[in-house]
Amino acid sequence: MGKKQPDSCGLGPALEVIGGKWKALLLWQIHKAPARFGELKRLVPDISEKMLIQQLREMAADGIVHRQVFPEVPPRVEYSITDFGIELDNALIPLARWGKQHAVRTERRPGKADVPAPHAS
Repeated sequence: MGKKQPDSCGLGPALEVIGGKWKALLLWQIHKAPARFGELKRLVPDISEKMLIQQLREMAADGIVHRQVFPEVPPRVEYSITDFGIELDNALIPLARWGKQHAVRTERRPGKADVPAPHAS
């Protein structure tokens, strides 16, 4: 059994689900409307195909997106947001607003990586 980390603020579980560079951006895109893999690749062009597959699998496993395979030839797969994902997306809106408000300050930080930010509603 691993060593249990303190989690008095709740950020640990939240970051376990949404952590990483791409998940918040993908969730933002999927919350607008269900999307297919190719659409998500176009909407988030800097993500590699391998990373997109991995992130979508993790998001589906965490229950924030639903992966539906349509019985067609060729098979069509569509990703949609779940109620759990909507709750998480709503929790991210204030963070996105904070990011927009402080974008100038954070962009001039030395060594900043180029990471696109999700847009607040």
